[in-house]
Amino acid sequence: MLFLKKIKAAFMHPQFNTDVLKPLQTEAIIDNEVTNLSGGELQRVAICLALGAPADIYLIDEPSAYLDSEQRIIAAKVIKRFILHAKKTAFIVEHDFIMATYLADRVVVYDGIPSVEATATSPQSLLTGMNKFLSSLQITFRRDPTNYRPRINKSESVKDKEQKASGNFFFLED
Repeated sequence: MLFLKKIKAAFMHPQFNTDVLKPLQTEAIIDNEVTNLSGGELQRVAICLALGAPADIYLIDEPSAYLDSEQRIIAAKVIKRFILHAKKTAFIVEHDFIMATYLADRVVVYDGIPSVEATATSPQSLLTGMNKFLSSLQITFRRDPTNYRPRINKSESVKDKEQKASGNFFFLED
C-alpha cells in the first residue's frame, strides 16, 4: 500500500484523512495498482503524497493537471485547507486561471523571453499581480454575476474599454 509506505504518519492522522484523503476520494482507488490508475487518479495520489510528506514549504507544480473541472475545484480546496490548517507555506505553479486565483494570496509575475531571459516581480497581492499580468496581455476579466467565475471580456467591448481605462484588468466588481 503506497500511502502507508510513503506517508504513514499523515495517512494514519484523522485530520489528514478528513482534509485530504476523503475529499480526493482516495478510498475508491486505494487498492488499485499505480500502473492501472488514470491520469486524474494518479494526480490525486500525487497531491496526497505531496501533502502527506512533512515539509515547511510545499512546492507544487500544476496540481490541476489531468483533473476534470469538478476535481480541480476539490483539489484547490484540499490544498488551501491543508496549507492553512498546517500553517505552512506553498509555492504553487498553476496555469488553470480559476484554480490559481483561488489558491493564491500572493503572486509573482514573470516577464521576458521564455527559455532566454526573465525577470520576476517580488510577491504581490493577488489583485496587483493579476492586474500586472493581464495588463501585459491586454486582457480584462470580470466575475460572472451568476456563478462568480472569472470571464474574459470581449476585446474592445464596453466593459473591456472601461476596465482598461481604469487600470483594473482583473475582476472589476459591479
